[in-house]
Amino acid sequence: MTTTSPAQTRGGARVAVQRFGTFLSGMIMPNIPALIAWGIITAFFIPVGWTPNADLATLVDPFIHYLLPLIIAYTGGYMIYRQRGGVVGAIATMGAIAGSDLIINNFNAALLAANPDASELGKVHMFIGAMILGPLAAWTMKKLDSLWEGKIRAGFEMLVNMFSAGIWGFIMAVIGFYPVAWLVNGIMTVLSNAVNFLVDTNLLPLTSIIIEPAKVFFLNNAINHGVLTPLGISESAEQGKSILFLLEANPGPGLGLLLAFTFFGIGAARASAPGAAVIQFLGGIHEVYFPYALMKPVLIVALIAGGMTGVTTNMLLGAGLRAPAAPGSIIAVLAQTASDSYVGVILSVILSAAVTFIVASIILRASRKRDLAAAELGTDSFAAAVSQTEANKGKKSDALSGLRGSATAPAATTDAAAAASAPAETAVAEREITNVVFACDAGMGSSAMGASVLRNKFKKAGVEGVTVTNKAIANLDPSADLVITQQQLTDRARGVTPDSVHVSVDNFMNSPKYDEVVEMVRRQRGDA
Repeated sequence: MTTTSPAQTRGGARVAVQRFGTFLSGMIMPNIPALIAWGIITAFFIPVGWTPNADLATLVDPFIHYLLPLIIAYTGGYMIYRQRGGVVGAIATMGAIAGSDLIINNFNAALLAANPDASELGKVHMFIGAMILGPLAAWTMKKLDSLWEGKIRAGFEMLVNMFSAGIWGFIMAVIGFYPVAWLVNGIMTVLSNAVNFLVDTNLLPLTSIIIEPAKVFFLNNAINHGVLTPLGISESAEQGKSILFLLEANPGPGLGLLLAFTFFGIGAARASAPGAAVIQFLGGIHEVYFPYALMKPVLIVALIAGGMTGVTTNMLLGAGLRAPAAPGSIIAVLAQTASDSYVGVILSVILSAAVTFIVASIILRASRKRDLAAAELGTDSFAAAVSQTEANKGKKSDALSGLRGSATAPAATTDAAAAASAPAETAVAEREITNVVFACDAGMGSSAMGASVLRNKFKKAGVEGVTVTNKAIANLDPSADLVITQQQLTDRARGVTPDSVHVSVDNFMNSPKYDEVVEMVRRQRGDA
């Protein structure tokens, strides 16, 4: 029924950074709603907020200092070892929070004793500590459980499970209290000093030289979630806003590039650019503009110029966001904009889009004749760029596949592919499909869009009683009858739920495999 291609094996530092960034993103992204809630509380109730309220403002510090690190640690632990790992990870992180507070309090006491007029250090919020201890505590708990698995006398399983987790959580909390708290405080001090140096020397715009190319090659998550988000949250807690949230999330450069293709591109790239601009600017899915940059790598210069323009504008006008804007939609950006920063943020988006548009337009116009000649020879550089983007990402994407769909017709299934699909047909026939799950790395964005497409197809076909949801691969469970993934993720998904039927797709937005899935379910129910 479906084509399941073997996952491509790739290595190297770039892939390692991608995987690391994806793991960090998996801890941060599910907890963005809590960051949004914290941002709303600060926007309304702090003394300089829209509706100051001294009582409700007391929510701000516990949210940022305790709740957010603990739920991030729980999420990281859950990714490794489900609820058991999440609980132990949260316990360990509480130790790091308490240890960090003690370090800061002792330092401030010594500082004030030496100089009563000195400025005290603020609290260090344990976001990096949570991202270290959550997964570490869960992984070690999992390893310990494996030592006595199957060796516990019947009737004592619950006693051993509860006490082992409690005792190991206690040990990890002590580890968090001492070495991890000291380590994270040192890391945050170094990173904060580095950022302050860039700001004081007006060099912060140079970060675009790293961030914009990193985005195109899907290397930005490690930078964004590993460095910028923790630092930005700490800065926002002290100052009410942070420019760091806008270094990567600004949708202006991507919009400018897509507008340049809308007016000066050719062929499929020009035809698909307006729709991609809507998805990127309003939906916040930045990856849709990456293939356009990869068509002509020199266009990354335009993105860098636009990114630097946006950062410079925010620096000059002192603009920033209260909390991370995720996804990087203009709607999310404006929702998190500090009350005194609307002019700066809006200008940074407009100017960064304008600069990227101008530079990209010059590049496209200069190579137009050569591009037209290549198109006449049948060279489809846009489809190749889409494929290259997916290769860089390490998985297929529904948004990107939608771009490919506008450039080329679906390829015919080869005999080898048909043979590979035969086992899937047999498995589908043996298992009734009532629960379909789209799975990707983070369980958001691309998988949600793919699930929506298939859900609508079931509805149009009059098929009822089938649930279609989206999850992160790490959160898959045996209840999934059919799991749909991009080709390069199928092996990972099959390792998590080996008894489910697994379907690989190339084109998530308009894959012919969806019609086959719908028809297969109808046949199972005798509707065909």
